[in-house]
Amino acid sequence: MDRPKNRFLEELANGLGSHPDKESILFEYESHIDEIIIESFDCTNEAEITDRIISRLGSAEEITALWKEELTVTPSNMKWLFILLNILFFGGGSLLTLAHNLYQWQWLSAIWNQLASIPTLLAFLYLFFWALLGYEIGKGFGHSGRRLLRKTFLLALIPNVLLMLLVVFKIIPHSWFAPLLTKTFIIACIIFTGILYPVSWIGYRWGRKASI
Repeated sequence: MDRPKNRFLEELANGLGSHPDKESILFEYESHIDEIIIESFDCTNEAEITDRIISRLGSAEEITALWKEELTVTPSNMKWLFILLNILFFGGGSLLTLAHNLYQWQWLSAIWNQLASIPTLLAFLYLFFWALLGYEIGKGFGHSGRRLLRKTFLLALIPNVLLMLLVVFKIIPHSWFAPLLTKTFIIACIIFTGILYPVSWIGYRWGRKASI
């Protein structure tokens, strides 16, 4: 059953030409073809095996067209989109914190107290944001998105680190974050910051698989 696989991979290699991620793309599709062949252990007809490969993965021409189209997407747009979204989250939170401490508006205090009562939910929603970042990069850029994911993650993390430093060195008064700023919450923030990249990486792998 190697001939259908080799034929398909050869057509795919020819179609990809000088694509920068050619080898990793071929390796990825080879593993999927091996799975199809294992599932088709009861089939000895090479033409039928070929049909199953194409029905599951698409033809070599369709695949190469998708990967070539991917090269036309601007990675910087995706990168700056997520960076700006993260800045928006922190900017909105900072303005809310500042206004809450400078003005004694009842409606603003109600919003603040409501948010302060659900820190765990907010943390998991923020984790979802980073998983979505990885997923969209994986789905949109495939193998070539690995470098983009690292760059986007490091740049998007700057507001997080900056806020933590401002709080640690008491440039921002701890009283501003009461009753959120407890030892438990600080430890949770450190742990969540540490797992942001693994979460993004899992999202990236999921998105990359969805792109195939």
